[in-house]
Amino acid sequence: MLYPQPAGTGGPLRIVFTEGPGRYVSGFPMGSGDVGYVQGSSLNLHQPGAVRALLDATSARGWEPGERQAVQIDGRPLLETAAAARGGETSPSHCVTIKRR
Repeated sequence: MLYPQPAGTGGPLRIVFTEGPGRYVSGFPMGSGDVGYVQGSSLNLHQPGAVRALLDATSARGWEPGERQAVQIDGRPLLETAAAARGGETSPSHCVTIKRR
């Protein structure tokens, strides 16, 4: 789970990456901060610009930084867009669901 909080924003943003078939999150044998698809795009959340790319992808899909309520987003659909912005592999766009709390 990633909790970016850009300066001057409202409620907290939570970007969640879960393990599942064909996808991974950081831990052995992957490095710390790694999220991605076994055969596809990936990001290392410790690299400069990775979180910025996720924030940009989140904003492009409807998140508004000034909202006062907590927002939780599935990070998987954002991964393709963010990785492409950082020069990674691209795949077809997926829908993202923004859950407001």
